[in-house]
Formats: sequence, C-alpha cells, structure tokens
Amino acid sequence: MSAIPLLLYVAASAAYAVHFGRRSDLAGRCATLVLAAAALTHVFVIGMQTMESGHLPVVGTSGAISGFVVLLALAYLYTEMMTSERSMGVFIVPAMAVLQAIPTATNAVASRPPVLESQWLAVHVLSLLFAYASFALACVVGVTYVLLFKELKAKHLGFFYSRLPSLRVLDVMNGRAVAIGWLFLTLGLVVGAIWLAQVQPGAVDPRVQAMSLFDPKISVVLLIWLVYTFELYARRSLGWSGRRAALLSAVGFTIVLLNFVPIGYFATRSHNFY
Repeated sequence: MSAIPLLLYVAASAAYAVHFGRRSDLAGRCATLVLAAAALTHVFVIGMQTMESGHLPVVGTSGAISGFVVLLALAYLYTEMMTSERSMGVFIVPAMAVLQAIPTATNAVASRPPVLESQWLAVHVLSLLFAYASFALACVVGVTYVLLFKELKAKHLGFFYSRLPSLRVLDVMNGRAVAIGWLFLTLGLVVGAIWLAQVQPGAVDPRVQAMSLFDPKISVVLLIWLVYTFELYARRSLGWSGRRAALLSAVGFTIVLLNFVPIGYFATRSHNFY
C-alpha cells in the first residue's frame, strides 16, 4: 500500500513531462488528475498509519519527509488551481517522487517516545513541514524565473518563453510563497522553543537533552530562517526582486534539503527519532 503513492508520483512526473514538452492540454489534465490521485492516496496511507500507530507518523526523518511530500503536493495543486498554470509541474513533481522513495524504502512508522506526546510538538512539526513545502514552491518558481530570464536576455524566445508564465507572474508567486513559508517557519520555531522549555529541564531522553543551538539540525534551521528573513527584507527594502530573489530562494531550499536528509539522518544528535 505504501508504494502506491510513489508509483502515482512517478506517473504524474511522466505526464507533466509530456505536457511540458508537447504543450498538450490532454496530457496536462491527466497529469493533474494523477497527481491529485497520488496526494489523496498518500493522505489515505498516512491516515491508516495514524490509526495503526496511534499518532501522526511524522516522527523521525522518514516520516517527516513523507509528510513534507504530501503537503508539497497539496500546495502545488492549490497553486495550479489558482493560476491555471501547469508548466511548473515538470520541475516539482519529480522531486516529490524522489523524496517519497525514501519513506517507501523504509516502509516503517517510527514509534513515538512519551516525551513527544505533546500538542505543542505536533504544531511545531506541521508548521515546519508546511513552511518547507512553501519554500519548495518558491524554489521551483525561482528556477523557472531564471530559465526564462536567460532566454529573454539572449533574445531567443523559444522553448521556455512559450511554456512558462511571465517574469512578473513568477516573481509575484515567488514572493508570496516565501512570505507564507517564513510565517509558518517562524511559528514552528517559536512553538518548538516553548515545547523545549517545558520538557527539557526534567527530560531523561538523551536526544531531548542534546537539543541546543549547537546541534546541527537546530542551528541549520535557524540559518534557514535567517536566509529567508534576509530575502524578505531585501525584497522590501533593497529592491531585490526578480532574479536575485529567485537565486536566494534556490539557496534557501538547498539548505532545507541538506537539513532534511544528510543532517537529519547522519549529523544530528537530537532529532533522530527513528
């Protein structure tokens, strides 16, 4: 059952590639339907895992990646519905398939230690996952902006010009996605700090005791917050819109991915609840 969402994400990736390459409306509609089916199936799988384990299966890196993928799929589908634009699916849906392969390979729901049984922690995790989904959208929009910008600068109106929205539309989408992501990231950090202040003084779990600014997982999240805070400041106060904002979005999400996989699995001492 857990492999079905992955197969549907792969099928949706192929359909979006056909739509992007041929500008086929039929392929585009099929791509949207398959991605919607993948997201709904993924939500169903997470619901079944929640019923079996008694808690939302976002404990540990694999569970967090699975939650991130389904939120990203839902956020992208919402964006597609609001803009009637499917061209960015070819860039973002394959990333969903690649990331979903990780929790599918493990095929296990991590047990939740008693110290994690807190509503504060649930809000903390879900806020961060939604923030990361928004940053992923901003990154994809930024990449498409740079591709179109280079084509226009070279005065060669061809492949991307005929398939992507205007630079202005892409820049607005990037700014909105970063702003929404920053709000949820800030909420997640504040709630996480409140939860940690409540449980850490009497905690016996070494992973909770290790939670500090010196742990790579936490320090890199703060770095991510600083990057996106600077991007918002630069956009409003320094006039860094367009290509500069797009590049900052790509840099920020690259750090997000590094924090998700290599740091989440191999470098942290505090967040390895597998």
